[in-house]
Amino acid sequence: MLPHRAIEERLQASASRLFAEADPALFSVRPCPDARHGDYQVSAIMALAKARKTAPRPLAEQLKNSLDLSDLCEAVEVAGAGFINFRLRKETFTSALQTEGSGPRPLLEAARHPQTLVIDFSSPNVAKPMHVGHIRSTVLGDCLARLNRLIGHRVITDNHLGDWGTQFGKLLVGWKQYLDPSALKTNPIAELERLYKLVNQASESQPEVLEAARRELVALQQGQPENLAIWREMIRLSQDQFDRVYGRLGIQFDHTLGESFYNPQLQGVVNQMLERGVARQSDGAVCVFSDGTCPPKDDPFLIQRDGEWLPNPFLVRKSDGASNYATTDLATLDYRQRTWSPHRILYVTDGRQQLHFRQLFAAFRRWQPAHRTRLEHIWFGSILAEDGKPFKTRSGETVRLEDLLDEAEERALAVVTAKNPEWTESDRRHIARVVAIGAIKYADLLPNRQSDYLFSWDKMLALNGNTAVYLLYACARIHSLLRKSGATPGAEASLEALRLEAPEEIALARLLLNYGLVLEAAAEECRPNYLCNYLYELAGLLARFWENCPVLKAAETERHSRLALSRLSGQVLKQGLETLGISTLDHM
Repeated sequence: MLPHRAIEERLQASASRLFAEADPALFSVRPCPDARHGDYQVSAIMALAKARKTAPRPLAEQLKNSLDLSDLCEAVEVAGAGFINFRLRKETFTSALQTEGSGPRPLLEAARHPQTLVIDFSSPNVAKPMHVGHIRSTVLGDCLARLNRLIGHRVITDNHLGDWGTQFGKLLVGWKQYLDPSALKTNPIAELERLYKLVNQASESQPEVLEAARRELVALQQGQPENLAIWREMIRLSQDQFDRVYGRLGIQFDHTLGESFYNPQLQGVVNQMLERGVARQSDGAVCVFSDGTCPPKDDPFLIQRDGEWLPNPFLVRKSDGASNYATTDLATLDYRQRTWSPHRILYVTDGRQQLHFRQLFAAFRRWQPAHRTRLEHIWFGSILAEDGKPFKTRSGETVRLEDLLDEAEERALAVVTAKNPEWTESDRRHIARVVAIGAIKYADLLPNRQSDYLFSWDKMLALNGNTAVYLLYACARIHSLLRKSGATPGAEASLEALRLEAPEEIALARLLLNYGLVLEAAAEECRPNYLCNYLYELAGLLARFWENCPVLKAAETERHSRLALSRLSGQVLKQGLETLGISTLDHM
């Protein structure tokens, strides 16, 4: 058992005896913010003292005195307003790494309460090119899936494609009247995009074009064979593009259930919401309105204008009888609930959709009040150019994702070639691909996801600083060290020889023991930046360890111990990067 878990179990048992009214789960142990004061800390006493309307320090002293942690800790101290700090013995670090650092999931315990999660991410539109705006949802969603699987949860990923809707009426008109077969063969997505733009522009000034698009859409919705065949071909051509991009990014999905999958359920959804009084007719449309059960500032069905709260209804069927995103999303939620019985459903989209998801979740809870699934909108900010404006091409168009990946690989290849011109071209290109994809993913996952971030090629591909390149280089250095030692780089760490004495060894061990806590926090709060910053700190401590504690030139006992610590650090670094979706290299 990891030390913080052992401390936590004894702490919670004592708290239950001393403070019967307190929830033992509140007495969770976390890393001490300042290692000078200890290795772990608990802060729950302050909340308990506030509830009891008493001073926290006497309660903290009472709890501390009830604990016997002499086998794990060299000191247990009350500090500040009522924190309890725990400083581990050197022997505890060593034995913990030896017992918990082996196997394919080193330093990780199985999830105490395994859950089922559905993660909805990426979700590009059929017949349109994937662009830079898709990168955040795609990379973040994939990372959250990897993260939760690693700590023991069951994860179901679903790419909810935009494969239905009014745009297909215009695409059908374009396909039948203006299609260039040779262009379709050469670059199908570009041709479909051209057709849509052509017909969309024409429909703005020519009512007959708009009417033709409407007729084609109705025919498609009614199952007319020709239109269905064309629509299916558009999906096939689009899927080829999606597969290329996802293949380059190393991303897979368990399901790809597009909007069209839910068409048979839409009428039933609207009927049920009407029957249960969740929605009502309004000027021919069907909407969900405020039911007055929560304060106006928290009510997604109200909006404030000129100091007055006004209705802000959730439209679930248009006045012409057509369904929309809201209808499909409600049907999708219902399907996921019935099919997978998840504990959590995560929707990974940009921040502009916050109101939509607030309304969607509130409407679903009123429609199906018995459900207990946590519905979460994991929203993120925008990607900006270095001038602070939206990231676009010089001509002002949105940057296509395949073009972005191509440029990243070419830039990385130039760097690799300049540093190692003697390597074979295939080797240089392989390294460039890993570096390029890793750099893009890491630059996206490193910031607070709710912040906008500046896209900078120079920072992204820098060897120094908190970048993927720096972490990949740290992995490569570990491989080099192990090769020079005569060890097999890919083998598991043999930790029997581990002996921790130097401050740099203890600091590295302390951080390694916190690996699972970081993963848990990143998964619970859906913030991969926690893991990014942890890996950067780990690489930095590893560099300082090597600088102050020679490995290959050390005496035999120290050499074996330091090699074991280096190998274990490398395993954690590699696994952490792979959890971010980043492949590693054994040389670069």
